Amino acid sequence: MKIWPVYEILKAAALQWPDHAAVYDEHGSMSFQELFTEAEELRKQLIGIGIKEGMGIGVMAANGRNFIMGIFAAVGTGAAVMPMSPQLKKAEIDDILQDAKLHAIIDDRTASQPLDTVDTVIPMKNGSFRLGFTGVNESVAFAPFVDQPAFIRFTSGTTGKSKGVIVSHRSVLDRIEGANKGLELGPGDTVIWVLPMAYHFMVSIILYVRFGTAIAVAKDFLAKNIIEITNQHKGTLLYASPVQIRLLANDTGTAQMPSLKKVISTSAAIALDVCKAFKQRFKLDVSQAYGIIEIGLPILNYTKSTEHPEAVGYAQPGYTVDILDENNNPLPNGEIGNLGIKGPGMFDAYLLPPTPSKDVLQNGYFLTADFASKTEDGLIKVEGRSKSVINISGLKVFPEEVEAVLEMIPEIKQARISSSPHPLLGQIIEAEVVLNDGAKLDVEDVLTWCKKRLSAFKAPQRLKIVESLPMTGTGKLQRH
Repeated sequence: MKIWPVYEILKAAALQWPDHAAVYDEHGSMSFQELFTEAEELRKQLIGIGIKEGMGIGVMAANGRNFIMGIFAAVGTGAAVMPMSPQLKKAEIDDILQDAKLHAIIDDRTASQPLDTVDTVIPMKNGSFRLGFTGVNESVAFAPFVDQPAFIRFTSGTTGKSKGVIVSHRSVLDRIEGANKGLELGPGDTVIWVLPMAYHFMVSIILYVRFGTAIAVAKDFLAKNIIEITNQHKGTLLYASPVQIRLLANDTGTAQMPSLKKVISTSAAIALDVCKAFKQRFKLDVSQAYGIIEIGLPILNYTKSTEHPEAVGYAQPGYTVDILDENNNPLPNGEIGNLGIKGPGMFDAYLLPPTPSKDVLQNGYFLTADFASKTEDGLIKVEGRSKSVINISGLKVFPEEVEAVLEMIPEIKQARISSSPHPLLGQIIEAEVVLNDGAKLDVEDVLTWCKKRLSAFKAPQRLKIVESLPMTGTGKLQRH
């Protein structure tokens, strides 16, 4: 049997820690041996159905054991795997399939059926998986220009204007080994999981399995439930977005989380006042981490989170992080410039158009599209985005995608998407639209239209009708 290195991680964990808890979720506790046994059975069934090397397969499931075993089983067939959120709407899935040319999708039936037809139902101990083929011929290889592709991720959660990031088995292994030099997780740790697994898997869930770390999955991100599951399973690391940190900081109870050693905030910048409020409530510092799909988790603020919680931290061992000028040369300390990163686990290629990473890197650096600064001792602060992408609760939104949905409405001539501050979510989506001559529009009808076609975090919460939108001298839409 051909060896698929990412799948071997689960196999090795089952041999090294067979009785150790791998997952705590709504179904109870599951050991590494049990997780491997079920994943292996699912893997064999997928192979029997026809899933194999050279194919692309989507895996859609709710947070928990089924998502984890589905991902490992799929990648163990030799196929390239796309983790997919159960929140995706049919139109978003159709867009993904149009660009990614996946051969099949499996899902755990917790959301609407992703494809029009179901070819096979695979029973499991806790529920079942549906599998549907998309109609892409199996002779059409998925990403043949990458050696052993393991994962494909569109950075916004759907295609949007993203190119699609392909990461090979070798790169996955390199990035999790690199990340854990800073995280230092092991079999004595339990991670409290509150983020969507579909958007956080390679350098988190796979890393935890690799190092024997248990995953306790919260049923939601209400503060009282996070506190409860942390104390129930003696969680040592809370890995969250600023939204969950803010909810916890605002909790009016008195219960503490004494087992927690570290709290990491990722996905988006967190406000300094939220960090201070969280520390006042729980006597714990919040450490920011800088993760990016193209390279993993290269920056972490474990050592200066008390003095500088607003900083994303220091380059992890093995990574080089510099602030670059417009010619991609390092700037002096203290100056603001483009954030560039070198290190292990670099992505292998973009899917659209097929572009190897070597053709993307500049002087060996991956340019992140963030503006940042660095102190003399190497502490990095992100100063702002250089692109239009919007962060909503730690999830990325491409304005162009939402604007395209709005401009499908006949009455709308032009749309512009932006974000505005929100006391709980951090940011929410707002829309401005220009109507065609003589057209009339019901604002609530438009918002409902968007909610039916977009994931909840992408749908505009507010809409304003304007007479015109500003344009640049070259005829492009001017953004805020």
